[in-house]
Amino acid sequence: TGRMMQGRRYSEGLHQALEAKEHVTIQPENQTLATITFQNYFRLYGKLAGMTGTAITEADEFLDIYGLEVVEVPTNATMIREDEDDEVYRTANEKYRAIIALIKEARKRGQPMLVGTTSIEKSEILAALLKKDKVPHQVLNARYHEQEAHIIAQAGVPGSVTIATNM
Repeated sequence: TGRMMQGRRYSEGLHQALEAKEHVTIQPENQTLATITFQNYFRLYGKLAGMTGTAITEADEFLDIYGLEVVEVPTNATMIREDEDDEVYRTANEKYRAIIALIKEARKRGQPMLVGTTSIEKSEILAALLKKDKVPHQVLNARYHEQEAHIIAQAGVPGSVTIATNM
């Protein structure tokens, strides 16, 4: 993601090699004292329960691994969400143009818009296209993490556009 992760170190001597290359004090290798899979960790508990909106698709796995049945809880109110068909474009540029058109429509309605991207590069391509079209926006990715709190605070303002990368 490009985001700093305090306390994290590469293993198998890679971190020490980087420290040597950068002429900083070489720290000893971290030692893993124990490991456990999620499945075995959860088996340590006498009682296990949870809630998620997606468990029904993995019901067989919950039964096989944990001996747990999945119960679907119906919604309290009638679902008003309208699911639309996927859209497929011949080129990335066509896709970005369609995204920008949706962003402009949302801004006209005063609707805040959060656009998720899968990489810093894609967020910056989209940001450059928005800038070219003179659409005000904020970019939230690892390159701008210092302004993260301010960007998030502005994200819900009517008409705001926030381009975010999974961090």
